[in-house]
Amino acid sequence: MSRNVLVVNFQGIRAGWEQWIMLRSDAHHDNKWCNRDLEHQHLQLALDKGALIVDVGDLFCAMQGKYDPRSSMDDIRQEDVGADYLDRIVLHASEDYEPYAKNFLLIGSGNHETNILNRHGTNLTSNLCHALNRMGGQIHMGYYGGYVIFQFEMSETARQTKRIKYHHGKGKGGSAPVTRGVIDTNRQAVYLPDADVIVNGHNHNMYYVPIKRERVTNNFRVAFDLAHFVRTPGYKDDYGDGADGFAVESNGGPKPQGCIWVRFSPGSIHNKTMDLKIIADVA
Repeated sequence: MSRNVLVVNFQGIRAGWEQWIMLRSDAHHDNKWCNRDLEHQHLQLALDKGALIVDVGDLFCAMQGKYDPRSSMDDIRQEDVGADYLDRIVLHASEDYEPYAKNFLLIGSGNHETNILNRHGTNLTSNLCHALNRMGGQIHMGYYGGYVIFQFEMSETARQTKRIKYHHGKGKGGSAPVTRGVIDTNRQAVYLPDADVIVNGHNHNMYYVPIKRERVTNNFRVAFDLAHFVRTPGYKDDYGDGADGFAVESNGGPKPQGCIWVRFSPGSIHNKTMDLKIIADVA
């Protein structure tokens, strides 16, 4: 099995069963403009629903360290000020996420984490996963891109598989001001024929685009399915009241904050099908 493929099995599925998945990215948790109230509201929902959380990168901002040309002391939280800045943001994130440690399934890396790895030789994603796993989590460290594959066993002979492809995203953070990155769905639909859900983050926009596909089954019948393309916006709100700051000076406009929920439930035990529903939860 490839290193960036995670397989999760569910057994004994009966009528009324459901499993929620929270897809999120770009929390920028250590940035003072992170909307932590909304983030915690959604994390509490995950706790209440028994949802598994898949984070696809830029959980950290990590821009205020030495030698980072983007650094600004105005954007650093007081508790993170110190020579051990990178250690502090991991420590404080683990303390903040401890109540949800058992809900996190996978935490991937974004460009902010890979930038720190390349500049400073420390893996913030790995460090956070290790810290939360010591608190009772069983979190898998993801990558910049990969798959989470869910296998559903409804009986000894009835099984279904749903595949989530995650990729943090590409380009400058404020890219695609007109399309918001939706054009990527057409590109990804060409080279990702096996995924049921394709989730991207990075540019702090949000979309949900379902694309219907014509397939030929192993029994040589024409059938149709849906590929669900989603982009998660994150929780950073640095536009504020629109008066000043980098987000205002770059004329990027305000961005939504929030996450995407995926709900798996048996559509018909008799027909041995598994339904998938997408719900956007943004503010």
